[in-house]
Amino acid sequence: MAPPAQVGNQFAALPVGAKMSMLVALLVLLSVAYYASFHLGLQEDIEAAASANVAKRQELAAAEQLQKRFFELSEELASREPIDRQNLRVLPEDPEIPAFLADLNRISELSGLRMAAVTPQPHQAEEFYVRVPVQLSLTGKYHQLAKFFHNISRLERAINMEDIQLTDPKTTAEDILLSVEVRATTFRRNVGAMPGAAGAK
Repeated sequence: MAPPAQVGNQFAALPVGAKMSMLVALLVLLSVAYYASFHLGLQEDIEAAASANVAKRQELAAAEQLQKRFFELSEELASREPIDRQNLRVLPEDPEIPAFLADLNRISELSGLRMAAVTPQPHQAEEFYVRVPVQLSLTGKYHQLAKFFHNISRLERAINMEDIQLTDPKTTAEDILLSVEVRATTFRRNVGAMPGAAGAK
């Protein structure tokens, strides 16, 4: 490698055109190096930031859609709660046999009937509900029986009065007493068969 002084003398000995060409080449080389080191990296950063911005905007739009759907479902759920509470009173998840029998006994007493026997029957599972039957033996006057059935129909809970049999009428000084055999059937939800329940088909 030539000493710097010799290089300087060689450069000084070059014609002006060659010096200008070398200077231009040096400036081009420096410009390319500057662009490659600063501008290209900056451009890549800008493109990456733009891509990230687009992705974030898409995520924000998706989140806003999810939030909107959440609020819609929350409002729907809130509006359904009174209906669900009413439905649970009509068709509870638990058979609530003591409450059911207490209602039957209370209404028979209010109607003036004598309840001679109460015999729970085996439950009968259907697709979405379970039948909970109770066999009743009642004694009373015709209008008392009519009042009893009417009051049963006014209960919130679903109750069917089935297989009504009037037997052994007895005449008294005031009226005719009827003996009645009737199956009072209430219902509960068959929770395991409800849509969405674990193990439900």
